[in-house]
Amino acid sequence: MVQKDRMSPNEIKASTILASIYALRMLGIFLILPIFSIYAAGLPSQPSVFQIGLALGIYGLTQAIFQIPFGMLSDVVGRKKVIYFGLVLFIVGSLCAGLSNEIELIILGRAIQGAGAISAVLSALLADLTSDESRTKAMGIVGVSIGLTFALSLVLSPVINQLIGVSGIFILMGVLSFIAILVIKFFITEVSNKKKTAINFSDFLFILKRWDLNRLNLGIFVLHATQISLFITIPYYLISRGGLPLEEHWSIYLPILFLSFVFMVPMIIFSQRWGLSKQTFLISIMLLFLSQFLFINFSNEILNISLALLIYFIGFNFLEASLPSLVSRIAPIDRKGFSLGVYNTCQSLGMFFGGIFGGFAAKNFGYIGVFYFCGIIIAIWFIFSLSIKMPDLKKKV
Repeated sequence: MVQKDRMSPNEIKASTILASIYALRMLGIFLILPIFSIYAAGLPSQPSVFQIGLALGIYGLTQAIFQIPFGMLSDVVGRKKVIYFGLVLFIVGSLCAGLSNEIELIILGRAIQGAGAISAVLSALLADLTSDESRTKAMGIVGVSIGLTFALSLVLSPVINQLIGVSGIFILMGVLSFIAILVIKFFITEVSNKKKTAINFSDFLFILKRWDLNRLNLGIFVLHATQISLFITIPYYLISRGGLPLEEHWSIYLPILFLSFVFMVPMIIFSQRWGLSKQTFLISIMLLFLSQFLFINFSNEILNISLALLIYFIGFNFLEASLPSLVSRIAPIDRKGFSLGVYNTCQSLGMFFGGIFGGFAAKNFGYIGVFYFCGIIIAIWFIFSLSIKMPDLKKKV
């Protein structure tokens, strides 16, 4: 029985390689988050805060538009061909953004980057290459890679920016994408789909009628809307109120991320071992709201900003890990893949919404308006989550 549950060497290899490609995709968002708003403000065209937010968020819009169609296309022409195409789009977008100092072309480049939406295709390929028993572990490897990518990006981004600049970071993304194409070509063997399930209108109606899934979709939407919105403002606060140069921002992010993971551990224990999953879930949302309250009222010095960031990331990291697991447990087996596709689309739309409305709030109400905006949508999420019913964590799906 132990042998059956253990991943085979080929499954470990496929999971590790595809997780690295997943991580590369997330670099398109995470690596520029801590530095882009400062960089863009210094461009010759002097873009508005709204344009800066659009440049950050439009990646999520085009990703949301093309994610499900690319997944469906991969059922017809094969996974690897669609992945190649998506990575080529990512390369083109990276070069467009990296070789320009005009905000309009950078926005276009970000849109093209996002259009290379291969997350759903990577998930499908991972499912093709792993057994039912190993799939949860494989997705766990992917989840860890995304979490590590986010943490490393916040820490390394200011340092890399000091070495090669934001333009160089965009070019680096393109180079890494080309390497990813070679890795997929030579180290991943595509298998024929044994079963193809057509997506029809009834699947969309099913999602609309399932409030338990809709609450989780709303959650990932809000979570990533706040993430993008905050990084329109936080770099400015660390510089103007904290007196910390951009190249030293890593010294704030590193201990905060480390401590947030440390504090997250007891939350996971309370959630899983003591049957307090709903309580811990709601507390995590409350932590997000508390962080916005602190940003609004007490962000006048570096220590207070750091405390608010720590509280935010404790809640963020717990919810980021919990939400996809809850979707996979709640969704029926025959529609689990589609449910996760809708979930990922809501995540991308949240990034776009956060960039657009975060930029709008900052432009019209000042940077403090971003925190009010985040606080309002977090409060709405909390209200909708009060009636959430958690699945049995001991139930094997």
